[in-house]
Amino acid sequence: MSVLTKIRTTSDNDDFKNLVVLLDAFLKITDGDDHAFYDQYNQVDAIKNVVVIYSADEPIGCGAFKAYDSTTVELKRMFVKEEFRGKGIASILLTELELWAKENHFTHCILETGIRQTSAIALYLRSAYNVIPNYGPYENVTESVCMKKEI
Repeated sequence: MSVLTKIRTTSDNDDFKNLVVLLDAFLKITDGDDHAFYDQYNQVDAIKNVVVIYSADEPIGCGAFKAYDSTTVELKRMFVKEEFRGKGIASILLTELELWAKENHFTHCILETGIRQTSAIALYLRSAYNVIPNYGPYENVTESVCMKKEI
């Protein structure tokens, strides 16, 4: 694998948009019948905090956050292309997003992922996230796992 680079950008970034298309295709398969429900909460039109990771000039992963409240950000749209998984790229993304949120004076990160996203859940647990009661639109959704971390 070539040298990795990362950029901080917004949801207007074309590489981010293209990675999100791949993410949505992946989630449509893994979420099955629940995909339409989750999709309504994953719009990226106005996300101002996006990280894209490149291998050489190829965009291979992305993640984003948006303010949830005055102290907390919600992590969104975490994705690594399949052929680059298992190489620590998601951890690099996660660390960069947490650092950026902290630089913006946030103290906590929250996220929602699906119970079928076992690799994502394992990543977040390894990264000191704790399972919390489901929040907001996921409150009564048994297929969701919500997590939180102090940063």
